[in-house]
Amino acid sequence: MVTTGNVRTVGIEEELLLVDSESRTTSPRSQAALKAHQDRRGTEDEPTTAADDLDQELFRHQLETRTDPVTDLADAHDQLRAARRTAGEAARAAGVAAVACGVVPYGDLAPRVSPDERYRAMLDVYGDIARSGGTCGMHVHVGIDSAEEGVGVLDRIGPWLPVLLAATANSPFAGGRDTGYASWRSEVWGRWPSAGVTEEFGSPEGYERACRDLVATGAARDEGMLYFDARLSTGQPTVEVRVFDVCTDPADAVLVAALVRGLVSWAAERHRAGAPVDRPRAELLRAAKWRAARYGLTERLVDPRAPELRPAAEVLGGLVELTRPWLEQAGDVDLVTDGVPRVLRSGGATRQRAAFERACGAPDGRSSVDDAVRAVVDDLVARSEGVWSAVRPDGA
Repeated sequence: MVTTGNVRTVGIEEELLLVDSESRTTSPRSQAALKAHQDRRGTEDEPTTAADDLDQELFRHQLETRTDPVTDLADAHDQLRAARRTAGEAARAAGVAAVACGVVPYGDLAPRVSPDERYRAMLDVYGDIARSGGTCGMHVHVGIDSAEEGVGVLDRIGPWLPVLLAATANSPFAGGRDTGYASWRSEVWGRWPSAGVTEEFGSPEGYERACRDLVATGAARDEGMLYFDARLSTGQPTVEVRVFDVCTDPADAVLVAALVRGLVSWAAERHRAGAPVDRPRAELLRAAKWRAARYGLTERLVDPRAPELRPAAEVLGGLVELTRPWLEQAGDVDLVTDGVPRVLRSGGATRQRAAFERACGAPDGRSSVDDAVRAVVDDLVARSEGVWSAVRPDGA
């Protein structure tokens, strides 16, 4: 396990949209942004962190950022802010803006694939599923001791992943309208044949067998396309939890990272103790995930402890209590107790809908749905590159 003392490391990856400031829809300018970034990097000699790097994604309207593995989540927050600056500077050099949002809110998307043979092959094989795959998620990596521990974790955390999805739900608008979902990205991403909820694997051998079978059937082209809600990372000693929308506010991302680390630590302890896996059927897990995507934290969610529908605040509070010993160990209790009321009050989807309502009631008479969704994009641009940088999660 990658740790400092007994605290597990955490790394965060984010996918960002590139948006044209005039049209408010996405722009296929990732290659120009990456070139501008590399040109700037070529003039700098100081040591860099992962936050100084950018990667291409499946489509040219996306960029990917990441942090280094850290144990102090204040450092993760600082790196997320730095990564947003890196992406924002590169995007502006290419004439666009970098935006943290789960799906394209406005305009019809005719995506252009990045210049990579693997990506082109994915488009050839998966057709319109791949064409709709230009959504933006967040992936949280948590250090583990071994593949055996990692599979023990995967088998135990699944019932709690829907409430964490609800906490990051940040994609209500798509194609210029309100989809009715808090996380439309989750529904779109779920079209991939290898995506979503998994059954119990039981052992590393069971995990590897399931992966091989999916690749053999063509449901995944390779291990990188195993889009489980949580999986063992390829090439890193981590569990990678992938169920989330990218958050516009990095403080929300860090809150979720703290809860994921606590949940992984809880599950690893259960695995070491030989406790049985208490896991509902996959049908119920899919229903719980759908409900989280539909309502976010604004309605009742499936409580893994029952399971039955209970208020979102109660279910999220249950996760905090479940993970509290490990939150205390990592020094994350204050971060979580401050952050949970914030996302309950005003998560990503709620903020987007509030921007829509403000635009509809603007004194200049702007009231069309079209203009109001454009205003949502403007708000996302401002918050992705502006308001989010004001406060660290530890109050510094």
